[in-house]
Amino acid sequence: MEKVRAKKALGQNFLVDDNVLSRIVSCVAPTPGDCILEVGPGRGALSRLLVASGARYLAVEWDRDLIPLLHAEFAGLENVEVGHGDILRVDLEQLLTSRGGGKKWKVAANLPYNISSQVLFRFLECSSLFERLVLMLQKEVGDRLTAPPNCKDYGALTVLLRLHFDIRREFIVKPGAFRPIPKVDSAVLSFIPLGKPRAEVGDEEFFRRVVKGAFNQRRKTLLNTLRSAGFDDGDGSLCAALARSGIDGGRRGETLSLEEFAKLSRELSAGKTLA
Repeated sequence: MEKVRAKKALGQNFLVDDNVLSRIVSCVAPTPGDCILEVGPGRGALSRLLVASGARYLAVEWDRDLIPLLHAEFAGLENVEVGHGDILRVDLEQLLTSRGGGKKWKVAANLPYNISSQVLFRFLECSSLFERLVLMLQKEVGDRLTAPPNCKDYGALTVLLRLHFDIRREFIVKPGAFRPIPKVDSAVLSFIPLGKPRAEVGDEEFFRRVVKGAFNQRRKTLLNTLRSAGFDDGDGSLCAALARSGIDGGRRGETLSLEEFAKLSRELSAGKTLA
């Protein structure tokens, strides 16, 4: 494939290490019967290995300069479709259901550091469509996603993704595996969707608001940060929900487990309904 320079504005760092590429493919474990989505295929280094498996391959690439090169690379292959689009704006559910024939999808992606959290939330919105996601992220983001409660890396993204996925760090990728060379390490993580949510949260949209509110001001107590997020109408409902949940309002959000967040969200939601 013709060389195309990485665009700093798009956060592009092209993976060039054959050993790392092979390890990612092993994590994806593609077979001829699979449907595979690659987000940001770049110059196609990983794409070639995924396509060679015989799986149905769909790529979404934002860089218009790369589209004709990818089309030329895979011309004549019936199992390949490469389209231009912004993964943050494309109707992902419609895209995958219209092409998957009822099958669940495997996902491979080297996510730009500047949009990785936003893309993860997009995947979370339609987690039921996936069999497995193998994502390369900035190591710092990977540390957050696999962090236990009561540590600085544990946050809203950790809690919300853990509700629907088993998350495992596969391996670390050093900067020299990319061109241009980034300044930080990367991590490859596997996300396996659960058959059902890990905890009963009730209204999931409300649950997300509670979790995000709890981490909005990390240095404040849970009581104060949830008050600031609008979960107290001045009627004592927040204190009552905390008491029913068995959670001390003097704790900080980062100390709560997923199950505690779920219980608190149910109690808060019930209080709002009764009000």
